Amino acid sequence: MKYIRIIHETAYYYDQPVSFGPHRAMMRPREGHDVRIVRGKVDVEPTANIRWLRDIYGNSIAIVTFLAPSEKLSIRSELDVELRDDNPIECLIDPGARMFPFQYAPEEQIDLISYRLPSYPYDGPKLQEWLRDLYRPGQAVGTLELLERLNTHIFKSLKYAHRDDHGVQLPCDSLARGSGSCRDFAVLMMEAARHWGFGSRFVTGYIQMAEGQHGATHAWTEIYIPGAGWHGFDPTNNKLAGNEHISVAVAREQEKASPLAGSWTGPSNAFNRMEVSVQVVPI
Repeated sequence: MKYIRIIHETAYYYDQPVSFGPHRAMMRPREGHDVRIVRGKVDVEPTANIRWLRDIYGNSIAIVTFLAPSEKLSIRSELDVELRDDNPIECLIDPGARMFPFQYAPEEQIDLISYRLPSYPYDGPKLQEWLRDLYRPGQAVGTLELLERLNTHIFKSLKYAHRDDHGVQLPCDSLARGSGSCRDFAVLMMEAARHWGFGSRFVTGYIQMAEGQHGATHAWTEIYIPGAGWHGFDPTNNKLAGNEHISVAVAREQEKASPLAGSWTGPSNAFNRMEVSVQVVPI
């Protein structure tokens, strides 16, 4: 068991006061048997009302309604979180699913339908061609071995590139460019796993960096494995998601897991800049 503190602030600056529409913020980790929030607070500027809801995926979302125009919009979250080690994945997989290919149980297939359908079907031929080096129909391979092979293949064949642009690259664009951000890699792995028939979903959250470094917001992929449940794969760092990964939101598609979304009204040239600060430190 360990305890960490997560401080996440996003601030938008404008050259003159502007008005803000409601904003949706995802800042609160998904609690469960392995994650528990011990203490938390949220500070918002300008003055605003905050209400909380659970979306269709069970994510905790803050709906922020601002009460006055301002030259600055700032949302700062500070959380103390307790993390518990999870069991190793290898020993938990159902015997019938330890080798690929396998079939999900009928009762699981119903709930997994949306997570098995590709989000980018037109990228299918390019993805299938790229995946041919990892698996060919008729082969039998360990399920975890195959997924780790995919994780490593993305890590080794593509170069990480920090991107501040909104949204993600199409999987075929990431392959063509040979580079991408963590969210691009997560989408690529999610789509590749779906083309093999796995249920997979997009994850955003935080990652604790090495000692002496600040943490960061991060994205990775979770894949549903019978017996083991949803397990995270981080192709950006070529590892299984562990207790240094703190999940905030999961979704079938990355647009529904955006950390902050909203609108503002004012002159088109009023926007000045955005600043994001993230710290993930042990306590």
